[in-house]
Amino acid sequence: MTTTSAKKTTKKDFKKIILDEFKVYVLEHGTMPKSVFKFSKDLKLKEEEFYTWYTSFDSIKSAIWIEIFDETLRQIEAQEVFKEYSAREKFLGFLFTWIEELKKNRSYLLSLYSSHTQKVTSLPKEATAFKVKFKEFASDIILEGKETEEIANRPFISEKYDEAMWIQLWFVFQYWLNDNSPRFEKTDAAIEKSVNLAFDLMGKSALDSFLDFAKFMYQSK
Repeated sequence: MTTTSAKKTTKKDFKKIILDEFKVYVLEHGTMPKSVFKFSKDLKLKEEEFYTWYTSFDSIKSAIWIEIFDETLRQIEAQEVFKEYSAREKFLGFLFTWIEELKKNRSYLLSLYSSHTQKVTSLPKEATAFKVKFKEFASDIILEGKETEEIANRPFISEKYDEAMWIQLWFVFQYWLNDNSPRFEKTDAAIEKSVNLAFDLMGKSALDSFLDFAKFMYQSK
């Protein structure tokens, strides 16, 4: 009696392969590939196969932002205690976890974004989809905060809270890119102080938090 063992065929995840190899290329060359044709050839792919997964290098960069965001959410939502957090604590938890995910990609992010840190409001187009997903997450936090009266419901102002939280997140990102402190301790402090300021502004009293944050920014120059 003979037995035959069927060979297991593992299907390659070309979407993930292309994304990872793009990051490797940026890390090794300090810039994006010159063309989709050459990049695909180096991966032993036909150019049309590349377009099965991505329409451009910008779409890969967009996917990387989404990947970091989704992994951040996965981690915080896996914690049972996260459900019990206040709105302020949830945003703090998100930012601290997000920074930990950014650290895994710091060299890649520095290669592409270290020259884009002049304006807090400057946003590369590949981060647009990430912004949309983040603002959905921020809106949920804001709604919870209003229900618990942690966040004040102010006419014409409340509807801008999600955009304010986005600007804060982008500020944290740019601050982190330039942070040379051990273990990025200044970034941790900037997160805590800026979030406290933001929630005090969205809440009732803000003066003490504003003065504390202003002092921190002045001393960090």
